[in-house]
Amino acid sequence: MPQPRDINDLWQNPAAPSFIIAEVAQAHDGSLGTAHAYIDAVAATGADAVKFQTHIAAEESSELDTWRVKFSKQDATRYDYWKRMEFTEPQWIELKQHAEEKGLVFLSSPFSLAAIRMLERLGMSAWKVASGEVTNRLFLDAMIDTGKPVLVSSGMSYLEEMDATVAHLKAAGSSVAVFQCTTAYPCPPEKIGLNQITELAQRYGCPVGLSDHSGTPYPSLAAVTLGAKLIEVHITFSREMFGPDVSASLTTDEFKQMVAGVRSIEMMKANPFPKDSVAEALEPLRRMFGQSLVAATDLSAGTLITRENLSCRKPCHGIPAADYTSILGKKLKHAVKSAQFLQLEDFE
Repeated sequence: MPQPRDINDLWQNPAAPSFIIAEVAQAHDGSLGTAHAYIDAVAATGADAVKFQTHIAAEESSELDTWRVKFSKQDATRYDYWKRMEFTEPQWIELKQHAEEKGLVFLSSPFSLAAIRMLERLGMSAWKVASGEVTNRLFLDAMIDTGKPVLVSSGMSYLEEMDATVAHLKAAGSSVAVFQCTTAYPCPPEKIGLNQITELAQRYGCPVGLSDHSGTPYPSLAAVTLGAKLIEVHITFSREMFGPDVSASLTTDEFKQMVAGVRSIEMMKANPFPKDSVAEALEPLRRMFGQSLVAATDLSAGTLITRENLSCRKPCHGIPAADYTSILGKKLKHAVKSAQFLQLEDFE
């Protein structure tokens, strides 16, 4: 069986490839079978991890929990929706086992202390803090207690809040990574915030990534060129599927292309181009495609060469066209024919 990546490489190995997370979230719409189908689909894309969200309605929601957008006709309240998204602990165990059998790291964002405790029993390799929970010290301290890395989304946070959270996690000895994230579904290009990739890396001195909700592969590819070490993107079987994140997701085929693009960019970045040595190795080709000076017309002996007397032809067989000024004003020793390659010995 393929082995899942060790997410700790992000902190231990600066040259480690970017860690790519396929975010299923609620795309399974409460169907355990669909959740398993997403694991198979994610494995086929080449992603490193599959990520869900663990909701336990009675532990995270209340009658005051209102819809952000009323997208569901089958759920009377938001509580009802979270309830329908629940899986039992044995079902979560099956999902995690399935993911690992496919060579994927299994991740899930918890939205209650009960969810944190359950996921810890499952043996989570890292925690993903949703952007709405960045200031939730009760959550953070429960995650710190496990000794696992903590991945923090910055979507709805002020920098001051991110500063405090990152400092708190680091002071407790946690490995920390930060995601640039814009809480807009889908997120337009002008709000992606690519500048934050380098700015957050400099600010916090930790791995930085992009949690993208654009519904396109472009921000992720751009982020990797800027040094993003984590990429998180929602995935869907089709944009005709039901769910709150569909418009901000990549289809499975698009996700696969995005992964291939990220790996190609990493290969390019890891192999600086040695321009001069490559040119030296291509010297025979350079001569083949280079052009040399020829007579523009029939020229008689004693002709003083001007630009009007000169033309050029392939291959490089004599005086390079680049050096034409070196023979201006020189006198021909003998007559030459039109299109005849000129040589230095043709001149007095």
